[in-house]
Amino acid sequence: MRIAVIGGGISGLVAAYRLRQKLGDEVDIVVLEQSERVGGVLRTGELAGEPLDLGAEAFVGRRPEVIELMGELGLDDQLVRPAGKRPLVWAQGAPHPLPGRTLMGIPSDAESLRGLVDDATLTQVATEPERSLSWEPGADVDVQTLVGERFGRQVVERSVDPLLGGVYAGISAGIGVRAALPTLATALDRGATSLTEAVREAMPAPSTAPVFGGLRDGYGALLTALTAAAGARVVTSMAGTRVARTPRGWVVDPLGAVDAVVLATPAPVIARLLHYAAPVAAEAAAGIELSSSALVALALPRDTALPDNSGILVATGEPLRAKAFTLSSRKWPHLAERDVALVRASFGRFGDESPLTWSDDELIAAAVADLSTVTGLPITPLEAVVQRWPGGLPQYAPGHTERVATLESAIAPLDGLAVAGAYLHGVGVPACVAAGTAAADRIVTSLGTRGV
Repeated sequence: MRIAVIGGGISGLVAAYRLRQKLGDEVDIVVLEQSERVGGVLRTGELAGEPLDLGAEAFVGRRPEVIELMGELGLDDQLVRPAGKRPLVWAQGAPHPLPGRTLMGIPSDAESLRGLVDDATLTQVATEPERSLSWEPGADVDVQTLVGERFGRQVVERSVDPLLGGVYAGISAGIGVRAALPTLATALDRGATSLTEAVREAMPAPSTAPVFGGLRDGYGALLTALTAAAGARVVTSMAGTRVARTPRGWVVDPLGAVDAVVLATPAPVIARLLHYAAPVAAEAAAGIELSSSALVALALPRDTALPDNSGILVATGEPLRAKAFTLSSRKWPHLAERDVALVRASFGRFGDESPLTWSDDELIAAAVADLSTVTGLPITPLEAVVQRWPGGLPQYAPGHTERVATLESAIAPLDGLAVAGAYLHGVGVPACVAAGTAAADRIVTSLGTRGV
């Protein structure tokens, strides 16, 4: 039996690993990856002689998938937790504490925004429950429209956009409420009479458990262990170019005949691969757009007096080029032990891919200048590394849940075919692990049904 996994990101590697677990050593599992390495947008590089993540650096620790996977792979000792410091928001040329008691920056009360927005906006938020809320159950709008109409532009630009930008590399105008904030949509569907009431209902219950986790040696440690445990034939620098059904299974070009296939590529690639085999699914996937970004990691002298915060988010409309800074040596205790201070600067939002066209020197210069502005410090990097992520993150636009439902419904009758990826049910690593696991389960079930 031979199974193809097209796409060697975390979703594809998890699918390959789960297939190996469920089907045993006799199955030939082949992972096709068009780039020169596996991992997708997870990459651990090197800075100042030690590993540092140049893509995602953390995962939501209150979801179990990554921690359980690490345990299976013998990586329990790799689990690290952040120091618990809060980020700042740079708005109107000054740093402000990130508001508390919010859902992705959407406030549950006015007081949490004091100092970040003006008095008129505070009044607008405080009196919001007095104005009737127009929401049709099952509806979906972009976050900017919902929040802007209720709370005003300043809340959108200074509280919501900075947080959404960190998750999706986008802004609230292009992100749908239902896909990005499902608990909020549910609260609104249930009849919340105001947005503040809906936010309070949608916020997770208080917990002392750490919100985030990471890996001591970076995601590279997870990717290495996962690839080894999957025992797959990994073919890099080779893209899957066509997927077609046959009476006995599938054909994947350039690989040939296979019994089953997992498509674990970005949505636009899914659209091309399924153009003939599942045109309705392909059309749905084609409607999911991607955002690009770039990251500059800086190694600074260890005694650089960085703020005692986990990072600095940048409000929309500020005259800076960077959208956020992670003060890695402040955020992660294990990185604070190194001989240098580490900072990551992020560039690029959906609709603005210009930072990807800048040279490495231009990106580094922008990172240094903007970091100096937001910290008030002279910044002199000892070393820097640049990572570009073209098309790195899917955009969960209004109607995203319907697109995904259409896609999954269209492939449901196709035995031996499964999809996985960040464009389905969450862009975070835990969601991708879950997607890869679900894809493997679907393949195993369909093979059993066919008697293969």
